[in-house]
Amino acid sequence: MLSVHVSQEAVSEMTPDTVEELARRLEADAYDNAFEGLQDWHLLRALAFQRPELVESYVYLLDLEPYDES
Repeated sequence: MLSVHVSQEAVSEMTPDTVEELARRLEADAYDNAFEGLQDWHLLRALAFQRPELVESYVYLLDLEPYDES
């Protein structure tokens, strides 16, 4: 099984402009193969947890929904 690792460096180098471009790629979904899209999705997900202020406008791409644990 192949695991995807998103480096801390990749996350820290992201700017609002690069996150916007990442979101555009994910919305267009015009990747040569599924793994390229999955890699972008994992990067956006890592950003959502580590730098949420950059991802606020694009959370819908992650399908993260609040849930009640009770």
